[in-house]
Amino acid sequence: MPDTKPTFETVGLADLENMTRDEQDALDFGVIGLRPDTRADVYNATEAKLSGVDPSKVFGATFFATIGQCMNNFMVAQRFEDEPDLDAIVPFVLTLRMRPTPVRLRLLQASDVERRYILVER
Repeated sequence: MPDTKPTFETVGLADLENMTRDEQDALDFGVIGLRPDTRADVYNATEAKLSGVDPSKVFGATFFATIGQCMNNFMVAQRFEDEPDLDAIVPFVLTLRMRPTPVRLRLLQASDVERRYILVER
């Protein structure tokens, strides 16, 4: 990885896959990693702090059914099902367990990488 800190727009799927947990935690935006069954196995410190959701509630949870219910729609969850290769930025409003919060989501997925990512920029 280059010496400069990756940004919301520049970080790549391979970068995220190769980062240590500490490197993910140091990013200025939220990082949520999902297994093929949509169980969360990556949840960085930035997302935990900004969302107010304790990581112990997230790890292993079926993300779209329990944690990210407001993302269980055609704009987010369905895109992961429909597009095997995906790198898209989506304007979104988070609404579950918080006042409506405008964010940008970046959806990352590749057919040759098992984990998919949702990046959250507030």
